[in-house]
Amino acid sequence: MKNIDKLEIQYHNVGDIIPYDKNPRKNDEAVKYVKASIEKFGFKVPIVIDENKVVVCGHTRLKAAKEIGLEQVPCIMASDLTPEQIRAFRLVDNKVTELSGWDFKILDEEMKGLEDDGFGNLADFGFGDGTDINPDDFFKDGDGATGAGGDEKKKITVTCPECGKEFEVEV
Repeated sequence: MKNIDKLEIQYHNVGDIIPYDKNPRKNDEAVKYVKASIEKFGFKVPIVIDENKVVVCGHTRLKAAKEIGLEQVPCIMASDLTPEQIRAFRLVDNKVTELSGWDFKILDEEMKGLEDDGFGNLADFGFGDGTDINPDDFFKDGDGATGAGGDEKKKITVTCPECGKEFEVEV
């Protein structure tokens, strides 16, 4: 079995961290949700930076930290990666999250469980009204628009394979 390098968390001044100027992700819409998450749970996922303090992964977290007014943020230095690996990792890290889906039945149970535990709803984190599942909240393109893009939108009915619930989705 292969061993992995131990991660070292370093704290860097927010103003010293440089956003990657060719970041292809459109993340401005997500900043308010990441900001809410940081305010509610703390800064739990470090920003990955290269040796020049340029962001490899974590642009949205950096923007949220700036909006909150944090002076320092936790970072992991990707000093073990070549420049080519860093370029690839920037893309891969974001892409793999798009490839996972949701089990809407379990999601519904988890959301109701949080509400029952007094946590409230999850609207501050991008879950629609935070109390009921709206599939449109799970099918957004890079511009934050629901559907597959283009000017024309149409509504289709989608049936959840897990719970059988039907949703009308605009694509």
